[in-house]
Parts: sequence; C-alpha cells; structure tokens
Amino acid sequence: MPSPVSEIPAAAPDATAEYFARKLAFETDCSDVNAAFASGKVDFVLLDVRSPALFNLSHIPGALNLPHGKMTAHRMSEWPSDTLFVVYCAGPHCNGADKAALRLSRLGLSVKLMIGGLTGWADEGFAFEGGASAAA
Repeated sequence: MPSPVSEIPAAAPDATAEYFARKLAFETDCSDVNAAFASGKVDFVLLDVRSPALFNLSHIPGALNLPHGKMTAHRMSEWPSDTLFVVYCAGPHCNGADKAALRLSRLGLSVKLMIGGLTGWADEGFAFEGGASAAA
C-alpha cells in the first residue's frame, strides 16, 4: 500500500520540468531579488504595492512605492515598455501583489510576483529600510 505521498503518482519528468519552468516565469523569490541587488545586476524595477504610509514605515531597499490602484497606462509609460516589474506586498496573506501583477499584465507589461512579500523577506533575515520618500 503506497504512502499518502506516493498514492498519486508523480508526473513524468518532462511534464514536471514544463510545470516548474512555467511557474518560475510568473514568480521570483526574496533570495533572488536580494542577490540581484547585492550583485548590482538589477534588471527589473521592484515595486512595493502597499500604501505610502506602510511603505514609509518599512520597505525593501531599492523598492519604489506604487500601489496597484495607481498603475495606469500613463503612469507606467515612465518606464520603457520592455521593463520587467517585480511586485510585492505584505506577504502570503495579502493579495495586493497579485492585483498589481494582474493590472500590469493587462497593461501589456512584464511582471513577476516576489513570493513571500515582506514576510518572506523578514524570514530570510534581509534588511529593511524606512522613512524613504514614496515614488507614487
């Protein structure tokens, strides 16, 4: 009798590779974002989509504040059309980053969700900054 883990057989390796490649096209994680900033190879714009008040209290260094409700075609035209945006919010309990990713993609822009948000960033032990002026 199989365990609860193997009761449903694993997908074939090629299907598994396709699944995870597709998943990673939609998301990145806190560690990869931190590594990009640490190496100076930042080829994306990191957007904190929470309110300006929360952003000013604490945010990820290098992030700009742009709540999803302010993501209009006019506002986003400030960046080249091929810009990759990475969005985050408070954490897994918050869907603000999902709303931002949806809005940006509907505007025809490339976007990835930083999974974990601020909660994930804190879990990794990475530094925060606060008191910065908002970009929005």
